[in-house]
Amino acid sequence: MSWLSLIWANLFRHRVRTILTLVSVLVAFLLFALLRNVIESFATGIEIAGVDRLVTAPKYSMVDRLPLAHLQQIEAVDGVVAVTHANWFGGYYQDPANFFPKYPVRPREWFAMYSEYRIAPEQLDAFANTRDGAVVPVGLAEQYGWKVGDRIPITADIYPKKDGSRHWEFELVGTYSAPPDEPQPVTFLFQYDYWDQATQHSAGTVAWFVVKVADPDAAGEVARRIDALFEQSRNPTRTSTEAERQRQFANQVGDIGLMMSGILGAVFFTILLLTANTMSQGLRERIPELAVLKTIGFTDDSVSLLVLGEALVLCLVAGALGLALGAYVSAVLAPLLESAIGVFETSWRTVALGLGLAALLGLVVGAGPALNARRVTIVDALRE
Repeated sequence: MSWLSLIWANLFRHRVRTILTLVSVLVAFLLFALLRNVIESFATGIEIAGVDRLVTAPKYSMVDRLPLAHLQQIEAVDGVVAVTHANWFGGYYQDPANFFPKYPVRPREWFAMYSEYRIAPEQLDAFANTRDGAVVPVGLAEQYGWKVGDRIPITADIYPKKDGSRHWEFELVGTYSAPPDEPQPVTFLFQYDYWDQATQHSAGTVAWFVVKVADPDAAGEVARRIDALFEQSRNPTRTSTEAERQRQFANQVGDIGLMMSGILGAVFFTILLLTANTMSQGLRERIPELAVLKTIGFTDDSVSLLVLGEALVLCLVAGALGLALGAYVSAVLAPLLESAIGVFETSWRTVALGLGLAALLGLVVGAGPALNARRVTIVDALRE
């Protein structure tokens, strides 16, 4: 009988107990995979932020507004190459569950600022020349079955029209995307001028400006110059890099990484106690058998490694199954979540980290029983 078959037979001596323990560890690693995906989704958004772009937003709250007139003053700042702007529109398509970001923008300025996005020139022209025109990411169009020429109704939750209606409708004039090897965009874009003329309130304002700088190394100094312009005004600003802006946005709902780590810490501490108790109980029940193994020639070290191997196999098998299930669940949830938080998938980095954590868990919970198995003598064991 091989070592692995012996370990497997010992594990399933008490089948129900082992299966329940395996399922508990499996669920822990399923949660690990899903929560790591959330953390990496936020981190990916920060990593892809443009190094030559700044974001100028209201100083005190993201719900405040800035006058559109700030644009000309920002354009005049030394080191600024271009400026555009956007608003957070909110709203939903057909059902509140159909949520995705929506920004009113100036078409040509927006795609000049975000030159990494790909859009057909004729579609960009149509976007710029269609009053109620909109363009959407390719993935979003595929998700909802939209085609160029469709009329897309959006129900507003922040900005009603001047007549009190919350029904907005846009003509889809094109789609856009990022290069295949980069995270894809998720934002529904439509004409700022249309929104500005039709909205019941906040006309002539924007939520933030996007500023392209000539020298990324001088971005900090340019940001200070911009904020100095409006320091004593009724609408002071806070300017930061896109990466810092996304970190600030994440901080509006708390430190995502800290929250996820706290949840995982609590889960794994519980699993550690549960699995350690299972392994210790299994060892106590088999002490006479360990004496028999030592009697027929197994050394103290080999018996100890046998017990440690049981803990490792249990944790690694459960961890691998949990990570595999996490990858499957992520693939199912991805179309629903990518429009809200970006790319949602289980990376190889998460898999490697998870397997390493499973091995570490096996070593920790198996160390105590393995040491006890090594120390037990044949005479003492046969007395049990």
